[in-house]
Amino acid sequence: MKTNSQDSNTQPILVTGAHRSGTTWVGKMLAGPQVAYISEPLNVLHRPGVLRARVKHWYQYICDDNESEFLAPFEELLDYRYHTWSEIKSLRSLKDFLRMGRDFKIFYDALEHGQRALLKDPFAVFSIPWFAKRFEFKVVVTVRHPAAFASSLKRLGWNFDFNDLLDQPLLMRDHLESYRGQMQAVKADDVIGQASLLWTMIYKTVHTQGQLDRRLVIVRHEDLSRDPVGGFRDLYAALGLDFTHHAEERILNSSSSDNPTELSRRKTHSVKMDSRASIETWKTKLSADEIQRIRDMTEESAHLFYPDLNW
Repeated sequence: MKTNSQDSNTQPILVTGAHRSGTTWVGKMLAGPQVAYISEPLNVLHRPGVLRARVKHWYQYICDDNESEFLAPFEELLDYRYHTWSEIKSLRSLKDFLRMGRDFKIFYDALEHGQRALLKDPFAVFSIPWFAKRFEFKVVVTVRHPAAFASSLKRLGWNFDFNDLLDQPLLMRDHLESYRGQMQAVKADDVIGQASLLWTMIYKTVHTQGQLDRRLVIVRHEDLSRDPVGGFRDLYAALGLDFTHHAEERILNSSSSDNPTELSRRKTHSVKMDSRASIETWKTKLSADEIQRIRDMTEESAHLFYPDLNW
């Protein structure tokens, strides 16, 4: 476990926020020679070589009361202890085998070069206080316009089953009990309703956490998209990372106007987009009724991050 004397420029980094909010883009633009990029250890489908803990729920909540399941596995991850035999036993396809090679190399290079760990994991968003307390993570939270978030989930057809949250008594107790009725009422095929409610709960919780811990770095996806170089330069400084010419080139390449304004469904995790042009694509993808519904459902949280919210 990391100590309180840990140098702020060697602390691990957590990039989190709702899924489809730009966590992959932010995480990959921060990754480089100084940083080892580790993707979604709290994903239900994560690879056992990376994290040996079993993750039962999307948006798994970790706190003092259940940390015994996760503390040692995350200590091992941050020490770059790759569980080769566990991974080998889980292999079912060539794709799994190639992922093992990728992950093993990430861990090996991190040890070889003394890199800081960067966990990109939207599913850690409710567990921010635990990561900050137990391992002194520097935490970056991405926020994306609620209509853009809902539009992305609608386009991909990604439903969300709120039983993943309802079945976590500690999460309900600490953060979400007041939303129980709404979660139970939302329909299984209502992507817009699901997205709006999930956005509201996540970012109301993030706002509360930000009030309690002013060290939390909260970045709006739209601000980074309008000024990628300036926004990431500030983010690098906040995290104690060197903003090199190579980093600037990667950021410019990822956000260039030569890139598509929307990703194909086969490339949902690509980070190459025309960042400025993509900001308001939701306005052409959602109906007026859908936009109004999202606005009504997210109002209690949206104004906390977008006081000048443009609908």
